[in-house]
Amino acid sequence: MQVFNVQGMSCGHCVKSVTQAIQAKDPAASVNVNLAAKEVGVESRLSADEVISLISAEGYPAKLAS
Repeated sequence: MQVFNVQGMSCGHCVKSVTQAIQAKDPAASVNVNLAAKEVGVESRLSADEVISLISAEGYPAKLAS
């Protein structure tokens, strides 16, 4: 599982937007969002750069967690 720091998410709509964006490219992806920690865990065939691009396209700055 890859974990990303994602800024700007604050509600269920944010979670749905990010989840749907990732699953649109990889329907089998597992997406776990932790709003309090501002983290998104993704288990997918997509690369980290692809996931960051998809999340960013939804308006949420994202980076791979260290």
